Amino acid sequence: MNHKRVERIWRQEGLKVPARQPKRGRLWLNDGSCVRLRPEYPNHVWSYDFMYDRPHDGRSFRILNVIDEYTRECLASVVKRTLIHDDVLLCLTALFCQHGVPAHLRSDNGSEFTATAVRLWLKRLDVAPLFIEPGSPWENGYVESFNGKMWDELLAREIFYSLSGKRKS
Repeated sequence: MNHKRVERIWRQEGLKVPARQPKRGRLWLNDGSCVRLRPEYPNHVWSYDFMYDRPHDGRSFRILNVIDEYTRECLASVVKRTLIHDDVLLCLTALFCQHGVPAHLRSDNGSEFTATAVRLWLKRLDVAPLFIEPGSPWENGYVESFNGKMWDELLAREIFYSLSGKRKS
C-alpha cells in the first residue's frame, strides 16, 4: 500500500493525518558544487564538538571529540569536569604534533571555539576555521554522528561512578 491510500483510510476513520515532512536539502548541489566544504583527503577537514553527561555521582562532565572528516577517525576524546578554550588548545596542539596540521577545522559557535586566543592561534598556524550556522547541527554531521554513536553504544549503556570509571567501595 502506498502512503496516499493509508492517509485516505486514516481520514475516513477520523484519525489525524501527520503533515508531510519537507524533503531534506542536500549538502551539495546537482552540478557537484559544494554548499559546504567536503573533505577531499586526510587532514583536510577536522570537526570538533562537545558532549555532556553525568556519572552516578550526579556531577556533570564534558567530552571533547575531534574527528577527521575524510577518514572518519576519532582523533581525540578528552573528558573533564570543565573544558575551556585552553583545554581545546592543549588537545589541538597534541593532535597537530601527532597528525599534522589540518587545512580546516569545523565547529559550532561555542565560546570555547570562537575565543580570541583560539582564533589567533589557528590563524598563526594557517588553519581556516569553519563555523556552522547557529542552530544547524547537521552542518557538522560527522562529529554529530560520532557523538550519537558514542552516546548509544557507550554512555547510555554503562553506569560510571566517577570520571575514572572506578567504583568506590
